[in-house]
Amino acid sequence: MGEGGPFRRLLNYMRPHRGTVRLAAFCSIFNKFWDLAPPLLIGLAVDVVVLREDSTLASLGMVDPWHQLVLLSILTFLIWGLESLFEYFYGVLWRNLAQTVQHELRLDTFDHVQKQGMAWFDERQKGDILAILNDDINQLERFLDKGANDLLQVSTTVIVVGAVFLLISWQVALFAVLPIPLIVWGSFRYQRSLEPRYAKVRAAAGQMNALLENDLSGMATVQSFTAEANELRRVEALSDAYREANREAIRLSAAFTPLIRMAILVGFTATLLLGGWFTLEGSMAVGAYSVLVFMTQRLLWPLTRLGETFDLYQRAMASSTRVLDVMASPIELKQGTFVPEQGAEKRSSISMVDVGFGYPGRNMLFEHLSLSFEAGKTTGVVGSTGAGKTSLIRLLLRFAEAQDGEILWCEQPLEAWNLHALRSSIALVDQHITLFPTTIMENIRYGRLSAS
Repeated sequence: MGEGGPFRRLLNYMRPHRGTVRLAAFCSIFNKFWDLAPPLLIGLAVDVVVLREDSTLASLGMVDPWHQLVLLSILTFLIWGLESLFEYFYGVLWRNLAQTVQHELRLDTFDHVQKQGMAWFDERQKGDILAILNDDINQLERFLDKGANDLLQVSTTVIVVGAVFLLISWQVALFAVLPIPLIVWGSFRYQRSLEPRYAKVRAAAGQMNALLENDLSGMATVQSFTAEANELRRVEALSDAYREANREAIRLSAAFTPLIRMAILVGFTATLLLGGWFTLEGSMAVGAYSVLVFMTQRLLWPLTRLGETFDLYQRAMASSTRVLDVMASPIELKQGTFVPEQGAEKRSSISMVDVGFGYPGRNMLFEHLSLSFEAGKTTGVVGSTGAGKTSLIRLLLRFAEAQDGEILWCEQPLEAWNLHALRSSIALVDQHITLFPTTIMENIRYGRLSAS
């Protein structure tokens, strides 16, 4: 459901936070920019120690080697300070953004769920809905907290280090970056392979939550029928299915980093040998060679984290699909705008005219039913279990919709009523009362918390 892939859909949802995303991305990029500066400082320091008055810094007008080293020390202090400052900024921004999006997404999803009709809930397992509202949204928070920054920093590393390599020696750069296309290609293949596996993991988690929620809420029934062993077997079966779904993903994700490490070995060895040969031949300065060796590690080793980052990304996208699909589900229960004048509903009769109703997949409960509930009178409806007494109340509250006929109140069909006005005019004492985790007083006056 929805347009575009899960990542695009998530970005569209986060559109109100574009400013924060851009600022956080800016801080992540500049943190990595300053983080990559120390290898350059090391190269300049080696250049000063080896060449002294003929070093690169000397050509800029600072001839004394000691003064050059002092300058490098000051630059090191400033660069490390800037790196730490931007690390603090991006940490605060990404984490706060993750918490804010998590909060808003949970509220928006729950608000959308509350607007659905009872038929929508009848088609879904409550435990699966709970997993979406809790586990899946938490998974998105984990990606925004850490994964987005990692992706930006790896990209920045490749661009900056690649530019430095090209400036120093395009030949060495060519061999150093040789593994990168393979790594990127492997990462995307890995991503596509993981996507269906993590979708399966999230589906299995939803089924597990549904069973546990059902068993815990019905524990009195389970124990009264001494069915504990049977329920344990059902939990074991679903838990095993969840474990197997994770194992499929684990087998693939565990192989990624070792394979990437072997590809990195090619680039590092090429830099070591080719750069060393150029240095021995005198076509490359010792300081430049030092920069290349250190930069190669800075370029290639972070790529080993791509496996973990893509793993986090795929889990988040699988969760994003489930959450946003719920938010995109149409609200089939349409409501009108009619609100009666104060007290009018008490003076008006309720008429059921030629009503026919039955639950999906079952026989009709009643057909061509016509009843009138007169205002100011008490009307009792009696019948055997399953005759449809509770269903009449469900129809009045629009928890269910009649297939035929219409129900009129205040001379208006129920479909024309505003749902809040309709339901607040009817008091329902259900057979199964839900007690909410709050005070007894608030449970008693639930629905009108201002009552005293």
